[in-house]
Amino acid sequence: MSLIESSLSRRGTPKQEVALDRRWEKRSVRSWKQGCKSIFRWMTTSQSTTTLCFMPILTEPIGSIPRPASLIEAILGFHGGKTTSAALEAAYSEALRETIEQFEQSGSPVITDGEQSKSSFATYPLSGLTNLAPDGVIIPFADGHTRQLPRLTAAPFRYGVRAATFLQGARRFTCLPIKQAVISASALSLLYPSEPIAGYSREEFLADLINEAEADIRGALEAGAASVQIDFTEARLSLKLDPTGGLLRSFVALNNRVLDRFSSEDRQRIGVHVCPGGDHDSTHSADIDYAGLLPELFGLTAGRFYLQMASEPDKKRVLALVRQLLKPNHTVFVGVIDPIDPKVETAIEVRDRVLDAASFLPVEQLGTTDDCGFAPFSDDTSTSREIAFAKIRARVEGTELAARVLGS
Repeated sequence: MSLIESSLSRRGTPKQEVALDRRWEKRSVRSWKQGCKSIFRWMTTSQSTTTLCFMPILTEPIGSIPRPASLIEAILGFHGGKTTSAALEAAYSEALRETIEQFEQSGSPVITDGEQSKSSFATYPLSGLTNLAPDGVIIPFADGHTRQLPRLTAAPFRYGVRAATFLQGARRFTCLPIKQAVISASALSLLYPSEPIAGYSREEFLADLINEAEADIRGALEAGAASVQIDFTEARLSLKLDPTGGLLRSFVALNNRVLDRFSSEDRQRIGVHVCPGGDHDSTHSADIDYAGLLPELFGLTAGRFYLQMASEPDKKRVLALVRQLLKPNHTVFVGVIDPIDPKVETAIEVRDRVLDAASFLPVEQLGTTDDCGFAPFSDDTSTSREIAFAKIRARVEGTELAARVLGS
């Protein structure tokens, strides 16, 4: 088993910008449609024309999909010396092909690669690095299990893998718009140890980290990502570690140093995802009040915000706060699916959650998503692939039902 896997076991005016963003998305879908057989369930076909009726409410997945048993077996076999690298790559490719096929069958207008070839959402940049030790920051979950980050041991800090490679791999199997998730600079800042590294100060590390994080996002955009989502799940956790909010503010400042390197147009395609964690059906910070997080979160200069909401006990209070913080150039994707709950939501339940959100937020700035990925870590089999895609279908269908109500 590799070091990473072993250490982790267990962007005119604001209104013009929003309009530009949505026109870009629609052109993007049209361009893919020209080269692909459509799978959108809301597309109607006549003898002479095909008309694509765009949903006025955007809907996107977060990222990860549970890996098939065959892939997990191949990964374990490879690390145990029983599977060749060629066989492992074939297993990755087949899992990716199958995942994208199921995404297309779900009717999802935007898809991801399901993170099938990532060891985890957080550690993909660390693949192949040799200047790491396994004894880094420990993240405890409510059920008692933990995850542990590696610790940087020497200069320099560089990414071993960039997110664009996953996007390029997925493009082989689909013509649909692909969203690409990347890990936040703030999460990777936790790799630097409490004691300084000889000859490599924390300031030097952060300068390198910001360069790498910028390159990761820019590479995905240049590779054709429909949007790039920065996973910032440590945001809520930071308030548990430091209730004063100092750590959260430092995280936001660091991530803004990355975002500020992009044009305002690019930032309309860059979003930030927050949730209380989701691993083996457990969370690390669900007990932290959203009210302490959201004012700082909306200080980020991103154009999109993906917010866990389906599992939030007092959704209306949180949505009211989001309404106060919302800027004209923001699009807020509210979670309408709880990946941790084994019960598959119905399209009607999703519709009602969307309508509730639309009573607080302008429909033209509203989107839907899942609270979290379904398997952020490759070894998480707590949710089946069948349930994950059933939930995704419910989100897509329920969002369309809400759009019809709101458009009637």
